[in-house]
Amino acid sequence: MTAEERRKKILAELKKSNVAVSAAALAKKYGVSRQIVVGDIALLRARGEDIVATPRGYIISSEGEKEMDGGLIKTIACIHSGEQMQAELNICVDNGCSVLDVIVEHPLYGQLTGPLQIKSRYDVSQFVSKAKELDAHALSELTNGLHLHTLLCPDEAAYERVCETLEDEGILLKVQD
Repeated sequence: MTAEERRKKILAELKKSNVAVSAAALAKKYGVSRQIVVGDIALLRARGEDIVATPRGYIISSEGEKEMDGGLIKTIACIHSGEQMQAELNICVDNGCSVLDVIVEHPLYGQLTGPLQIKSRYDVSQFVSKAKELDAHALSELTNGLHLHTLLCPDEAAYERVCETLEDEGILLKVQD
């Protein structure tokens, strides 16, 4: 198989998948190294393919948008320490919402967005474990804990439960009158 054939197959696999596919899984499937897959993805992106890298792998962003048709898109503003990250994410998923991304406003670069696609406690634990394993810092550390999340909520009640619980925990940023 040529490199171009492999890239076409990778793209087709990402288009048909409704979950993130890791570079390691793609590398194993096509008998190449993870770094070769990362390069393939970079070339596909350079050609205009809308591939998003999440903590669990690659997805086609238009596929994610289709999933949004089944719920409400809401944005929440939060502020907390790094130790509260897992609790914050668990509150969101425990109340039925998916955490699509994290957004910070950087003084030099402007808006920075990290795709998350966290839908369950399992996803939360995997994300937190990976952060610890890599000794990686959360984007919110750039802004002293202040950040936004885009949520996909099944209904208004789920969104309100998330906000109420985050407020009770002192995580939800409230506008002062």
